[in-house]
Amino acid sequence: MENTGIAYDRLIARFVKWAEKEENIRAAFVIGSRARVDDHPADEWSDLDVIVLVEDHRVLIDDPGWLHQIGNPRITFVERTPDGEAYELRVLFDGGLDVDFAPDPIVEFRRMLKEGFTPLYQDLMGRGVRFLVDKDQLTDELVEVNVARKPWIPPDEGEFLNLCNDFWYHTVWTAKKLRRGELWWGKSCCDNYLKHLLLRMLEWQARLSQPNADTWMRGRFLEEWADARLVAALPALFAHYNSEDVWRALFATLNGFRIVAIEAAQKLGYLYPAEADKYATKLVDELFKGREIK
Repeated sequence: MENTGIAYDRLIARFVKWAEKEENIRAAFVIGSRARVDDHPADEWSDLDVIVLVEDHRVLIDDPGWLHQIGNPRITFVERTPDGEAYELRVLFDGGLDVDFAPDPIVEFRRMLKEGFTPLYQDLMGRGVRFLVDKDQLTDELVEVNVARKPWIPPDEGEFLNLCNDFWYHTVWTAKKLRRGELWWGKSCCDNYLKHLLLRMLEWQARLSQPNADTWMRGRFLEEWADARLVAALPALFAHYNSEDVWRALFATLNGFRIVAIEAAQKLGYLYPAEADKYATKLVDELFKGREIK
């Protein structure tokens, strides 16, 4: 089997050759692990993330036929970018080469050069950028612009309390779905939405405990930066697809969130919403016990 690094390099070379001839494309650069050198660089499992700066971003999305110019696409679909503000084309080429092409209007990029980059761009570009195409000498302008990620800002008390209350509200919501027999919904909330809120709290707690901690994005490398106690407990926080195991995982998730949130509140100097915790936990416990005599 061909070395994946070499295979990606060949695909990149074909993309560059094609993009240089396309007037709509003004620039393209690699972000992610294949642009990083020292901090978690690419390995054999890494995909390729390419931001393509274009005059008309819909061209690449609406007609993916151009992909045949650079390889043999086996699977292609469109999804929203991580910030939900745009769309990207995700492609699986021959050999399992996984590439994300994110077309972005060149006018928006130029605006950010003048007014400042969005948090998402700062996070992505601040970790490394490798230009493939640059017809308008954007690299010269980037030298004068600071795209480094901004220092982490702790949540204010309102944001902290809102996340806590969101979590405790949805513990009761999950329990009600389980009592109704909606196992798919109950498990989805327990193992998806509640875990999303738990991840946010884990990020805050990690930053507060270790000022230089790098929590990455959407749980990347969580095993390296999250509280070791919660990492060890994670297997028990997720459920099999049966009602009893979802109940078990729900209670484990309650307990895990409580530990991390209380510690975060103490470090922030905020009052932990103990009454919300107590009330929601009581309701969940009652709903759980009630199922046995229904």
